[in-house]
Amino acid sequence: MKALAPARIPLLLVSFGLLLLVGAAKANAAKPPLGTTTWLPEMGYYPSARAVTILLFGAYIAGALAVLAGLARPLIARRATAWVLLLGALVLLTSPIGSGDHTNYAAYGRIAIQGGDPYSASPEDWRGGLDPITASVQPPWRDTPSIYGPFATALMAVSSWIGGDNLRLTVGIWQVFIVGAWLAMRWLLFRLCDGERAQGRVDVLWTFNPLVFGPLVLGAHVDLIAAALAVAALVALPRSPLVAGMFVGAAASTKVTYAVVALGIVWAWRAAVLRHPAWRVDSARGRLRQLVDPWRTSGTRERVRDLVIGALAVVVPCYLVAGPHVLKQLGAAGGSFSFATPAAPLWIALRHVLPEWAVGAVVFVLAASAMIGLAWLLHRVAYRVRLGRRIPDAITRQAVVTTWALSTAYVFCAPYALPWYDALVWALLPILLEMAWDAALVGRALFMVLAYVPGRVLGLSPGVEAFTLNFRINIAPWFTTLFLVLLVWLCWRELHRQNLPPIPPRKPPLQHQT
Repeated sequence: MKALAPARIPLLLVSFGLLLLVGAAKANAAKPPLGTTTWLPEMGYYPSARAVTILLFGAYIAGALAVLAGLARPLIARRATAWVLLLGALVLLTSPIGSGDHTNYAAYGRIAIQGGDPYSASPEDWRGGLDPITASVQPPWRDTPSIYGPFATALMAVSSWIGGDNLRLTVGIWQVFIVGAWLAMRWLLFRLCDGERAQGRVDVLWTFNPLVFGPLVLGAHVDLIAAALAVAALVALPRSPLVAGMFVGAAASTKVTYAVVALGIVWAWRAAVLRHPAWRVDSARGRLRQLVDPWRTSGTRERVRDLVIGALAVVVPCYLVAGPHVLKQLGAAGGSFSFATPAAPLWIALRHVLPEWAVGAVVFVLAASAMIGLAWLLHRVAYRVRLGRRIPDAITRQAVVTTWALSTAYVFCAPYALPWYDALVWALLPILLEMAWDAALVGRALFMVLAYVPGRVLGLSPGVEAFTLNFRINIAPWFTTLFLVLLVWLCWRELHRQNLPPIPPRKPPLQHQT
């Protein structure tokens, strides 16, 4: 990776340039038609499906090499804020690429702002399929009601209210929210960590990472907003559990999987109690007591109470306004798989010997077991090497590490995962200590992203469709499995190293009343 270090900037220029070139083109295999506005023009060229696929493959491969080069030398002498703002401005001159999800967001916002229920009415059904916004949704989502949380739907409704009957303007307002979340995330991460090296990693692994920028920022996915709210909860944690709870509620009400940050926070409070010398026990009865009694201490009870109150203050109004059908879509992705995951080959193989319901049950149990095991391994390694040592506050440090471990285990092992689901993993990774698994995460992200190039179901030539499906079904899942095995091996190796430097003792936290 050190040999790549001098080439980092040229590789980034190539990668971002190609991504923006595809985003600025007319509708193509990577982006559906949106129409035009006077202040959001499109460039006058229409690349073919083959050209788009080649451009995006080149962009992401160059981007992955640039990130690997940055990992070798993450120290940045000065913050490139002007370049970050320029990049964000350029995004607003393009339209989203990589999927048609942004048209879904516009449709759900349109239904909500016009008094409908996006959780029961599909875009195809709304007003007989003749509405100029909802009619833009393309297969396979035309007959699917919203699967997103009510906080996200509120933002979609704001976009629709401003955009009116103009689809391009509606999507453009949504892009403003996305770019704002991307910039806010960078600021939040700087607030969480100390030191030039950690902040340099933020720009290497988050701000100037094409594997994040392409799927999340140029893709305009709601996961970016949910991840920013989750990280805001971690930043607010030392000052106010109540405010942290409100951000947790907003993140969970945007996309329910981002409620994982609440588990990280609660686990951190438990760990803070157990670090006190009075809780160091060796007997089996003492270990059982450690599972139960920390929640009875007055300090922990008060913090958990404030966190729950803050979360409910956001969740309850959101779900009351959204109506009773909002809960129907929480399990919409259950019982299915995506082709680029390690679970896909197993799912396909079991279909030959088991009924579909049994296949889903078996794969779910195996995936859940793998998630728990991987999260445990990552957490053990994190404790051994003090993975979050660059985060000054001890409780925030534990919450960040636990949230990252759970999120990483989820995206590596879940039967249904897409490239933009990794938002929280990439957001928290930069503020953690450098580890060998950084490169493994880059490799996995590259193959996940490439598996969904160019991104649309429509607009593909037969040759491009055959190539992309072959890559997604027959190549990507084996590489994501390989990187999963590599991550497990790296964790196991780290746990059995004998030459780690001693960890200096920490000062015990304030004594809690029992």
